Amino acid sequence: MKNNVFKISGLMGISLLRRTCAGFFLCSCVVVNAEVAEQDSKPNVIFLFSDDQRYDSLGMTGDPLTQTPHLDQLAKEGVFFDQAFVTSPICGPSRANIFTGQWERKNRIGFSSVSKNVITEEVFATSFLMQLKQAGYSTAFLGKHHTKIVDRNNTPLRENIDFCYYGEGHLGFHPAKKHKAFSNLKTKSQTEGIFEATQAYLKQGSEFDYFYENADPSFKESLNRRDPKKPFCAWINFNLPHQSSLSGMGSDANDPEFYSMLYADKKDQIIIPNDKPLFPDEVLTIAKMPGYYRLNGNALRVTKLKTARAVYGIDQYLQNLRELLSDLGEDENTIIIFCSDNGLIYGEHGISGKSMLYEEAVHVPLIIYSPFMDSGTAGKRLDSLVVAQDIPATILDLCGVQVPDSYQGQSMVPLIEGNDSNWRKEVFLENLFTDQEYPRAESVRSEKFKYIRYFSRENDRKKYLPDASIEGEKPIYEELFDLSKDPKEQVNLATNPEYASVLAAHRERCQELVVELAE
Repeated sequence: MKNNVFKISGLMGISLLRRTCAGFFLCSCVVVNAEVAEQDSKPNVIFLFSDDQRYDSLGMTGDPLTQTPHLDQLAKEGVFFDQAFVTSPICGPSRANIFTGQWERKNRIGFSSVSKNVITEEVFATSFLMQLKQAGYSTAFLGKHHTKIVDRNNTPLRENIDFCYYGEGHLGFHPAKKHKAFSNLKTKSQTEGIFEATQAYLKQGSEFDYFYENADPSFKESLNRRDPKKPFCAWINFNLPHQSSLSGMGSDANDPEFYSMLYADKKDQIIIPNDKPLFPDEVLTIAKMPGYYRLNGNALRVTKLKTARAVYGIDQYLQNLRELLSDLGEDENTIIIFCSDNGLIYGEHGISGKSMLYEEAVHVPLIIYSPFMDSGTAGKRLDSLVVAQDIPATILDLCGVQVPDSYQGQSMVPLIEGNDSNWRKEVFLENLFTDQEYPRAESVRSEKFKYIRYFSRENDRKKYLPDASIEGEKPIYEELFDLSKDPKEQVNLATNPEYASVLAAHRERCQELVVELAE
């Protein structure tokens, strides 16, 4: 089963989704290049990664408030994945999963210092950024960084990525207030400042000389202008719409007006869930959670309003980016991928926050756009079960670069081309973060059902236990939801005898994946 579910696809259908590289030959998933190809023979890639943005936050996915015309348009010109998931729904592990192409229980990069693990230099060398650098790409990493790479200074990241411009942890709405790295920006608001840095990287000429000349000394050597003779790959990381960056939104006179005014007349229309928890206190004691995860009433309404404005700002970034690419003559050679590091629960299930394995936290928007897609491909909405770990494999596949054997994710190119044979039929989800009252949990989410099992918070507190359930540890509580009838996960069927066989099958598959994914 493992080989069928998690097999890496290799290079498939390259001619459809990217320009065939002159001077390249493809054989057995290996790219052989006798000489460095000219820039226009390889596609550029921009990977946009938002923070705490759930699946239903777009106009096209049913958000009643948020306007996202440019993200919606990107999906119409590309492919939208309706069943995309992050398997560790919390900031650091979600990012580590993309750096490594692995599940958390394999890479063991936990959210807190308890895990004691960092991305090693060897593993970092297999990241899609480094693989593309070795293939002749100019590389960039911008915005939020939340994963340690080798040491406290993230030395391999700074020394190897051509344009390395980030703040560790949360950026805040005005990043220069928290991070000296952003003090050289003329634009103070986060999303707009990240676009200014994007321009500084992509544009030629002297317009952005100030950006480099005024850079903080700790980053000056890590900021190299893009080599116009090379294709480029940029990973852009927003820290929005995360709640930590909503404070101060629109407070500066230079902030775009929509951050303080947009949707103001619709605030009272924002729906606040009135759900009650299904789980017992042994699973999660809500009263002990941090206050910002216990929002309700007007406080939650204000947060959702600010979140909608932040998502609109990201949508405006995309508009500006595409105009910039057009001005640079790179629009017809640049692949754009958009995703989020996890979703967020806004009162559903009687809680707020993340890490719990409900749909609101694990289900994310995912768009893959390539200018090389034909008219029959553009605009597709696919229901295949994909995960964030599939993104690095897909990027390398689209660029004609071999996917490392260490990746557990697989290229989505075959799915885009209409070939879903041997694709996974379920997704394994996990929470190994045991601080802030969260329970350790594991889940199997199939096309129709979701099974979740929880372990003892009392025994797990302040521990990092990726191997604890391999030998068959018994959960303290189980949930089973029929998503085809109950998409909001309100009716637990785990104790319903009519679903005993379904429960048993998902228990068994969950345990199989616990073992397989750790190998």
